[in-house]
Amino acid sequence: MKDFEVVSDTITIDSISISPYNFKVLDSAKQLIDSTLYSVNFAKAQLYINKPKFKRITVQYTALPEFLTKTYYKFDESLIVPQATDLSRLYSVQKSTINKNFLPFDGLQTSGSILRGFTVGNNQNAVVNSNFDLQISGNISKDVQVRASITDSNVPLQENGFSQRLDEFDRVFIELFSKNWKISAGDINLFNTTNQFLRFNKKVAGVQVDVMTESEENDTHFFASGALVRGQFARNSFTGEEGNQGPYKITGTNTEEFTLLISGSETVYVNGAPLTRGENNDYIVDYNTAEITFMPTFPITGSMRVVVEYQYADRNYTRFVTYNGAEYKNDKLKLGVTFYNENDVKNQPLQQDLTTSQKVILSQAGDNEGLMVAPSAYNAAFEENKILYKKELIGSEEVYVFSSNPDDELFRVTFTYVGEGQGNYVIQTTIASGRIFEYVAPVSDIKQGAYEPIVQLTPPNRLMIGVLNADYTPTEKTAISSELAYSSNDVNLFSSIDDTDNEGFAGKFKWNQILVDRNWKFATGVNYELIHKNFRTIERYRNVEFSRDWDLLNTEGNQSYLSTNLSLSNTTKGIVSYVFENLNYSENFNGIRHNLLTNLKLNRTKINVNSSLLSNNTNAYKTDFFRWYSHGKHHFSKSWIGAELNAESNKRYDKSTSELEDISHKLVEYEAFFGVGDTAKVYAEFGFNYQVTDSVQVQRLQKVNAAKTYFMRSKLIQNEASNLSLFVNYRTIDHTNFDDEESLNSRLLYRQQFFNNGVSLQTAYETNSGVLPQQEFNYVEVDAGLGYFTWNDYNNNGIQELDEFEVAQFQDEANYVRVLLPTINYIKTNQNKFSQSFTLNATGWSDKKGFKKFLSHFVNQSFIVIDGKVKRENSSFNLNPFAVNDALALNQSFKNSLFFNRGKQFFSTTYTFINTDNKNAYSINNQNNKLKSHQLLFNHRIKQWWLLDVKTSFSENKSTSDVFTSRNYTIQSKEFNPKISYLYSTNSRFEMLYHLKDKKNIIGDEEALFINTLGVNFIHTTGKNFSVNSSLNLVFNKFTGETNSAVGYQLLEGLRPGTNYTWNVSFQKRINSYLDVTFNYLGRKSESVKAIHTGSLQLRASF
Repeated sequence: MKDFEVVSDTITIDSISISPYNFKVLDSAKQLIDSTLYSVNFAKAQLYINKPKFKRITVQYTALPEFLTKTYYKFDESLIVPQATDLSRLYSVQKSTINKNFLPFDGLQTSGSILRGFTVGNNQNAVVNSNFDLQISGNISKDVQVRASITDSNVPLQENGFSQRLDEFDRVFIELFSKNWKISAGDINLFNTTNQFLRFNKKVAGVQVDVMTESEENDTHFFASGALVRGQFARNSFTGEEGNQGPYKITGTNTEEFTLLISGSETVYVNGAPLTRGENNDYIVDYNTAEITFMPTFPITGSMRVVVEYQYADRNYTRFVTYNGAEYKNDKLKLGVTFYNENDVKNQPLQQDLTTSQKVILSQAGDNEGLMVAPSAYNAAFEENKILYKKELIGSEEVYVFSSNPDDELFRVTFTYVGEGQGNYVIQTTIASGRIFEYVAPVSDIKQGAYEPIVQLTPPNRLMIGVLNADYTPTEKTAISSELAYSSNDVNLFSSIDDTDNEGFAGKFKWNQILVDRNWKFATGVNYELIHKNFRTIERYRNVEFSRDWDLLNTEGNQSYLSTNLSLSNTTKGIVSYVFENLNYSENFNGIRHNLLTNLKLNRTKINVNSSLLSNNTNAYKTDFFRWYSHGKHHFSKSWIGAELNAESNKRYDKSTSELEDISHKLVEYEAFFGVGDTAKVYAEFGFNYQVTDSVQVQRLQKVNAAKTYFMRSKLIQNEASNLSLFVNYRTIDHTNFDDEESLNSRLLYRQQFFNNGVSLQTAYETNSGVLPQQEFNYVEVDAGLGYFTWNDYNNNGIQELDEFEVAQFQDEANYVRVLLPTINYIKTNQNKFSQSFTLNATGWSDKKGFKKFLSHFVNQSFIVIDGKVKRENSSFNLNPFAVNDALALNQSFKNSLFFNRGKQFFSTTYTFINTDNKNAYSINNQNNKLKSHQLLFNHRIKQWWLLDVKTSFSENKSTSDVFTSRNYTIQSKEFNPKISYLYSTNSRFEMLYHLKDKKNIIGDEEALFINTLGVNFIHTTGKNFSVNSSLNLVFNKFTGETNSAVGYQLLEGLRPGTNYTWNVSFQKRINSYLDVTFNYLGRKSESVKAIHTGSLQLRASF
C-alpha cells in the first residue's frame, strides 16, 4: 500500500509489474474510488487518472516477482549460426516490407514520460500544464555512452524533507562519456575534496568537461566547467536545549527570519560527529520553513553542540561560477593546478531591484555591512488586497500608517526585524496577504518595537581562488605533499573602499615517513601551514570543531599551524599515536596542544582513547583546556560489557585580573552498559550515564547540575511473523540553582501476524519533548487550477481576510496556496505519537464448512493514529497517548471497516466508522475540526448485466475557532445514494443514480440544506486504445440561511440554492504505442449565474 499526491494524470506505482488481483485505489478518506475514474497498465505499474478529482490517493496492490515478468528463451541465441547455403531450404524468409513505427530513443534503455497540456475556461485564464520525467542510458555509438535524467514539473514548492529519500523537481542531468572524456550538463555537482584550501561542494546548473589521457608512464586529467550557482554555503551553530527535540530554527548568515534551504544540501553535526537524515535515523528537515527536528532515538541535551552546514537559495544577483584545472601523475609524482571563480553580475539583480540611491549607498559602504542599510519605502499605486501605507506626522516624527484609501499618497514598505527594543514598529495584525505594522512611540527615549522600515542591501561579490599542489612519493615509506593557494575576495563590487584587504595567500607542506615497517609499523610526520589573514575559502576547511578545540574567540593576524606526530600501528591490533600541535595568530594568539589517540582491538576487547591538553595565550586571556574521552568494550560469546569516560576542564583566566572568566567550565561524564545477543539480529543493551557540570560561581568552578540517564536499545523479536524493537532514554537533571528537569524519549515498534496472516497487528509508539511553533501564514495567488484554496469575500469589504479562504470545491476556483511565514515564537511541549493497525481476515477458512465457512466472508480492518502535543509544565510528561483533552496540537484519526464478501460483487457490504479530531495552534487563532461518520456500502451484481450500489451515511462535522467565530459550526449530515449500472458489454456501462442529502448546522443561525441529485453516467472502453467517461447531474438545493458565509459554502459545496447542473466528458485515446491524448471537459450551471466551462487537453508520450 502506497500514498501518492496527484500532481499529474500519470502515477508510477512501482518499478516492477503488479498484479491486477486485489488492486484498489482509495481516496484521502480511505474510500474506494470507482474504477471508471482511472485505468491501469499493470505491466508497467502505471496508473492513469481519467478525472482529476482527487488530490491524494492510496493504492493497494501486489508486486509480481521478477521471474514471472522476465523474458525467457528456449534456445541460446548466441549458439545459432546462419545456414551457409540455401540448397536444403524448403522455404525462405524475407524481411517484412511493412514500415516499422517510429520509436523515440530506439536502441536506448529509456523509462518515463512527457506530458504537455493546457486548461482553458470562461472562469479562469489559460493555464499550461507540463510534466517531464525521462531516464535514458545506453550506447549512442560504439564508443560513446549516454546517461540522462530529466525531471520537470510545475509543482510550485519543493517537497519537504520528512523522508530519507528526497525527490527533486525541475532537475535536468545529461552525461555523454567515453573512455577518455566525459561531458556533463544540466544540474550537476561541482566539488573538490583533495585540495586543503579549495574544498567545496556546490549544486549548480551548467556544463562540465573532463578529458583524460593515459599511458604506461603517466596520466593526465583536464577539466573545465561553467555554471549558474543555485545556492550559497552557510553555517549555523547553536546549543541544544535540555529535553527539546525541536524543531530548531535554522537562521541565515545574517540571522534572517526566512531562509530557503536547498533540498539535501545540509550536513548536521552534533559534538563534531555527522548525523544521518531520515525518520528512522537521527533527524528530519523541513526545507520550506528551515527547521530541523531530531528523532526520539537521538536525544538532545543541553550540553550538545549542533552545527548545520547547508546551502541556501541566494537569488540577489545572477551568479556565475567557473571551475577549471589540470592534473598530471605518474608512479611517484602528482602535480595539479586548479582555478575557481565565483562572482555576481552586479548589473543583473534578481530579487532586489536596486535604485540609484541604493547603489550610491553601496558604493560608499565599502565592506561595512552596517552601512548597507536603506529606507525600504517607495511610491506605489493603489491595488486591492495589497498592504500599502501612507505617511503621517506624529509629534515631530514622520511615520508610516496602513491605508486602503486610493486617494492617499501610498507607499509599499518592507519592515525588517531588528530585535526587541531596537525598533519603532510592531505587528498590528495579520491578514491573508501579509502582516500590517504599526508605529509605537518611544517611552522615555526607549524604543518599544522590534521592526524598522528599512531593508538590508546585499552587495554583489566575487571570490577567486587559485591552487597549485604537488605530491611526491620517492619510496614506499616516504610521502611529501605541498600546496600553495591565492584568493581574491571582494565583498562589494560596487565599492573600491576597503579593497586593500581583498587578497591573501596560503601554503602547506606535509611530510610522512615510515621509520619501521614490520609487524608493528612505526611512523612519523610533519605538517606546516601558513595562512595570510586576508585569505578566504569557499567553505570550511578545518575540523568542524576547530575553534572549540583551540578555545578561539576573536583571532587576528596571519595564521601559522604546525603539527608533528608519532604513531605505532598494526593491521589487526589497531593504532596508538601522539600529535603535537602549535597554532599561532600573529597579532593575538598562540597555543600548544598535545593529543593522545588510541584505537586498539586486543582479542575480544576494544579500547578507544582521544585526549588532548591545550595551553594558549592571547592579549586578553590565557587558557588551560584538558579533554579526555575513552571507550572500552569487551565481548563475550553472546554478550558484551563496556564503559565510557568523558571529561573536560576549561579554565580561562583574564590576564588583567587573574580571575576565571564566565566561559570556564568543567564536565565529567561516566557511562556503563551491558548487552546481550547479536546487534544484527536480536539483542538488548542497557546502560547508565552520569554527568556532572561545573561552572564559574564566585570565581570558582562549582557544581551547577548533575544528570542521570538510563537507556535501553533493543530488537527483541525478529522473524517472518513478528518484529519488536524498543528504545527508551530517561534523563533527570538536578540543578543547583534552578528547578530540576526530567525528559523521556522512547520508541516502540511492534509487528505481529497470527494464524497464517488471519490476524495482523502493527503498533508504533513514540514519546519526546519539543516545541510547537506559533505559525503564521498568508495566501498567495497562483494560476487557476494550481492552488488548493479559493477566496470568498464574505463581508464584502474587498480585503482578503484569513477566515475568508476555503478549500476549493472546483478546479477553476483553486487559485491560492497557503504559505507559512517565519516565526520566532515557540511553545514548549511534550509529544506522544501512537499508531496501530489491526486486521482480522477470515478468508482463509473459505474451504471450511459450518460456522468457519460463514466467518470466511468477513474481514475487519482498524486503523488508529494519534499525534498530540501538550504544553510542557514543570518536568511532568504524560505517557497516555489517549489523554488529548489539553492538547495544543492534535492529529487524531480512527477508522474501522467491516467487510462482507469484499470485492466479490455478491451482496458485498462494508460498514465504516470514522472519527477524526484535528487541532492547530496558530499565532492568532486555535482551530479545531472534528468529524464523526458512519457509512454503509452495499454492492451486488444482479445476474450478468445489472450492478446495484447503495451508500448511506450519517456524519457530524464540527469546527471550532477561538477568533474567527464565523467558522464555528456543527453540521449534521444524512445521505442516501443508490446507483444502478447496466453492463451491456464488458467494455461499456450505463449508470443511473440518485443522491439524497440532508445537512444542517445545529448551532448559530442553524443553516440547513436539503439536496436531491439525479444523475447519469456513461463509461466505454475499447481495450487499451480508447475510453470515454461522461456524466450529467441535476442538483436541487433547498437552502435556508446566508449563502455568502463559511457555513453556507460548506453546506452548498460550491453550488447555489435552487437548480444546479453539473456535467463532465472525458476522452482518452492511444494514438500509437507511446502516445496518448486526453481531453476533459467540465461544466456547471446554477440559477442566476452564468455557466462555467472548463476544458483541458493533454498529450502524453511514454518511453
